[in-house]
This record gives sequence, C-alpha cells and structure tokens, in this order.
Amino acid sequence: MAGRINDDDVKAVRDAVPIDAVVSEYLQLRNAGGGNLKGLCPFHDEKSPSFQVSPSKGLYHCFGCQAGGDTLDFVMKIDHLSFSEAVERLAGLAGITLRYEEGGYTAGTSGRGDRIRLVEAHKAAAQFYVDQLGSPEAEIGRKFLAERGFDQAAAAHFSVGYSPAGWDHLTRFLRGKGFSDKELITSGLAQDSRSGKPIDRFRGRLMWPIRDISGEVVGFGARKLRDDDNGPKYLNTPETAIYRKSQVLYGIDLAKKEIAKTSRAVVVEGYTDVMACHMAGVTTAIATCGTAFGGDHIKILRRLLMDNATAEVIFTFDGDAAGQKAALRAFEDDQKFAAETSITIAPGGMDPCDLRLAQGDAAVSGLVEARTPLFEFALRHIVSRHNLENPAGRAAALAEAAPVVASIKDLSIQHESAVQLAGMLGILDEQFVVKRVAQLARWARERGQGDGPQGGRPGGDRQRGRPSHEVAPAPAVQPAGGPALNLRSPAHRTERELLKLALQRPALVSPAFDAYGIDEFTAPPYAAVRQAIQDAGGASQATDDYLARVREAAPNDTVRAMVTELAVEAIHAKTVDEIYAGVQLVQVRLRAVDRRVLEIQGTMTRLSPQAPPEQHAAVQQELWVLQQYGQRLRNRGAEGL
Repeated sequence: MAGRINDDDVKAVRDAVPIDAVVSEYLQLRNAGGGNLKGLCPFHDEKSPSFQVSPSKGLYHCFGCQAGGDTLDFVMKIDHLSFSEAVERLAGLAGITLRYEEGGYTAGTSGRGDRIRLVEAHKAAAQFYVDQLGSPEAEIGRKFLAERGFDQAAAAHFSVGYSPAGWDHLTRFLRGKGFSDKELITSGLAQDSRSGKPIDRFRGRLMWPIRDISGEVVGFGARKLRDDDNGPKYLNTPETAIYRKSQVLYGIDLAKKEIAKTSRAVVVEGYTDVMACHMAGVTTAIATCGTAFGGDHIKILRRLLMDNATAEVIFTFDGDAAGQKAALRAFEDDQKFAAETSITIAPGGMDPCDLRLAQGDAAVSGLVEARTPLFEFALRHIVSRHNLENPAGRAAALAEAAPVVASIKDLSIQHESAVQLAGMLGILDEQFVVKRVAQLARWARERGQGDGPQGGRPGGDRQRGRPSHEVAPAPAVQPAGGPALNLRSPAHRTERELLKLALQRPALVSPAFDAYGIDEFTAPPYAAVRQAIQDAGGASQATDDYLARVREAAPNDTVRAMVTELAVEAIHAKTVDEIYAGVQLVQVRLRAVDRRVLEIQGTMTRLSPQAPPEQHAAVQQELWVLQQYGQRLRNRGAEGL
C-alpha cells in the first residue's frame, strides 16, 4: 500500500495548480475588486455571490456559510475526496509524480483513494469504447450515427464509443490495467453473473461518456442497437459513489464556458439532441441523464449563470404529451431560477436531432430563438383545460390561473400577465382580472406564504415568509472560543483591519506587528489569529508559504476558517499603503495603552495609604510612562511606535 505523500510534493501541487483555475471548473467567477474573484457559493444556496477567491493567496472563503481554505480544501469539499485523493487529482492535472514516504510510489496501487480509482476506471473504459467504435463489429453503431447526421469528427468530439457484444471484453481489459473485480463492480462498469464472475454491464451498445462539470468521466449512457437486445432502449450507469443521475448534466463539460459567457443554457432531452445542437452552433446545450430536470440540476446551472438579470434557461421538449408534461415539471421549478425560463417546441413533434436532419443547422438555431416564456406556456396549458365558451368555464380557468399569475413578484410583470390572462380567457373587463390577481397576491403576502413585490423579474428573494424587499441578515460570525464579533465596535473593526494587513500585506506592518501582544486584541477570535501568526514565525518572516504556515499553526478548524476569511476579505481602504497600515497599528496599540491606563488608575485608587511608598512610586511611574507613550502616539502616529 502506498504511504504518506511527501510534504514537498504536497506543496508543489498546491503551488502548481491555481485556485481560480480549479474553482472556475465548477462555477462562474467575476471580478470582486482588490485582486479577488467572486461567484455563487457551491456549498449553499444563495441569491447573490458571497463566495470569494483570492488567486494571489491561493485561498477561497464564503462569507455566507463560512466555508473556506486552499485549493486542496476546495477539491476535498466539493468532490467529497480525502486529502490524499485531492492531492492525487491535482497532481494529475499538474503532471506531478507523487512520492510516498512509506513503501515508495507505485502507480495504480490499492492505496489510491477509492473515488480516484473509480474515476480512473471510467477514464480507461471511455478510451476503450472509443477505440472499439472503429472495429468491424461496431459498423452498426457507426451507421446509427451517420443516419442521424454525425460523422467521425462529431463522434470524436463527444467521445462516443462502442461496447463489444461479448460478455467480458471491458472486464478483461480493465483487469489488465490493474483494476480489481471489486472495483469494476463498484464502478458500475461490470456486474455479477450467474457464475459468480463479473461481466460487462454494457454489451453491443453505442456509448456516451457522461462527465461531471470538472470533465471527469463518471458514468455512461448506452443506446440499444440490435433487435435481439432485450434491454431498455437506453441503459445508464447505476448510482455509484461518483455517479448520481440527479446531479449530472450531459454535455456540461463542453458547454459550461459558453453558458457562463453568454448567460444562456439550452436544456434538451437526449444525448443526440445535445450533439445536434452543438453541431448546429448551439454550444450551450446540455441534457439530463435518464431523469427529470430537478433541483440539483438547477444548482449546477445557477453557479454558471450567476443569476444575473439577463440570464436565460431555454427548455426544448417534444410536442407530445410526455414533452408537455416535462415542460410543466420544469415550470414548477421556475421560481428557483433568477434567470428567465423559456420553452421551445419543434414543429411536427421533432426533437433537435430530427429537426437538424430534416431542415439543417439553421433550423436548430432558429428553434432556440423562437422560444416562448415558460410562464406563458404553463398559463396557456392551464387555460386550455377549460371550456371558455361559457361563463362557468371561464370562471373555473380564472380560478386556477389567477394564483399562478399572483405568484409573480415583479409588480409590472404581474400586471402585464394579468392583462394577458384576461385576453386568453376572453374576459373583456381586464381590470377585473388585474384586481383579482392583486388581491390574491396581497392575501398570500399577508399569510406569509408569498414574497413581496420586487423590482426585478419573477424570482427576487425567494425565502418564504420574508418580504422580497427585505434582505436576510447575514449569519453572525461566532467562532468557538469567543463571543460573536461586534463589527460595530471601533476596536473590533480596527483589530480586524490590522490582522488582514498582517495576513495579506505583512511587509506593511512589519516589524512592528510582531511586537504586539496577544492581549492587545480584545476579540477572542482575533486573539487566536494573532497567536497563530506568532506561532507561524510572525509577519516579518512572511515567505511564499506564509499563509499556509499560519493556517497550519491554527489550533482548530474554527480559527483556521477565521484566518482564511481574513486573508481573503478585502481591506477597507482605497489606497493600502504604509500610511493606512500605520493608522491601524497606532489605533490598536493606543486602545491597549488606554485600557492599561484605566487599569493602573484603578490600582492606585485601591492602594491602601499604608502601602509601602515604593509601591505607590512604581504604580505612578508606570502610569506616567504609559500616559507619555499614549500622548506620543496621538501626536506622532506610527512614528511614535
């Protein structure tokens, strides 16, 4: 078994892979000022970005949920990896060969993390399937692709492959690569047979590798090609440690950059539809993998779309009953998006793949542009279920549709939609419908079941029971070992600024900072950070690994999180220079001097007249020295330190 990874190699991995490059594989990052980047936190739901990345420091921190750390911490948390697995993954990206201090380095040993092994097995399987697509047996698969307008280049672009029809072709291949039978079963690439020996799960099928947002192959979609195949038309990888069908989107690895760039995502229903859209120039197309579009898929897209005002999600569905049902399910999740949601249905019930074959690439791009707001589609569907030829039918349709319109939080859009609903129903008195919708919206707010009006699109602040014009209070920072920080306290604000300077710009506060006592920081969490800096050698000893040493010196995860937060948070000054640093140094020291003066004055008051004269003299001398020092600081500023 491979042992502990060499410390120098761990440091090399940390230094070699920029944190912003890793994080941007999972979410869109934008400039946050001060050299930092920001995005929607991948670890909790939020409406506006509070997740910040500092490329220069190699750290991230979320000011909403307090998650934070370095590149390895991020990979460990987002992909649920152990420390060694995270190091191994990043080492693979950087092309670094790791050394193990107990037993040396052995490629592919059982000491590699389980998740890494499963990913490696899928990567090897994907290449195996790609290679098999060129075999004589795979002619049926190549014909299938050609009939749908996909040439060899298209197949290669999407890494489409073929699984041989025999029982254990892949199993034997992966065994030869050093994978155990247990790993093949656990990965879902093989399954137990009646004889007790593993056999290939996918046989005689066209294979699409399913990648997560970081580009790792985590599963496969397999399409039936032969009539004698008694299995389902599409067979997907079963749920495994690395594959959850509700948490993956086919094509997201290819589409994510364009989705982030254009603030648009196109959701289609199948693998060939994704291929057709991309071949037609709609490179933001993605699809679910054998399941309905749901909440976890929304989270993936929101991190890429950043919930900006111009973001849009377009659903394409077949025109049949199943397609309409899927569209209505998508509408149920519409309020979870801040993005606009639309729907487009191809003529004649064709999917994008069929449409491209019949009418060419331009028809596919035109289909996407000819979209209808999903809200309007759902409203028309509701209205269509009622007989509008008589008053009773119109009343019933209004009763069902009005609450849907009332749920819109933007008052202007709500009003326009109410007028639109009146037209759909054939009710000439538009104001009657408008007033009815407004009344329902008001009742919902009063019951605490709806959000108040918002100046933006439907969506706003979706926290139930809170009017949308109110901003939910940020959670108090309450690290263990101290009370919640009161940032309205001038002392706490200044101590925080000084610590940020000591972590981010240590040269500006050195060497004076290292002479400050732990007790000069009145907030216990800040005192703990000051202690960690001291234990790491002090600000004057800052080198390339300074922040890493401070984080390692922290006594627990709470203090370590505070170090990360202070290292990432912007310094509150337009110009961060020696003058600003000097002001913070003086303020913290001056408050400490003033506190000590008050303590000594109290001591003098309590001294008995019978106390020895030398005791009185010593106390008075200390008081005089401190008062003179305090006056010097007030008069001369940092020069008086």
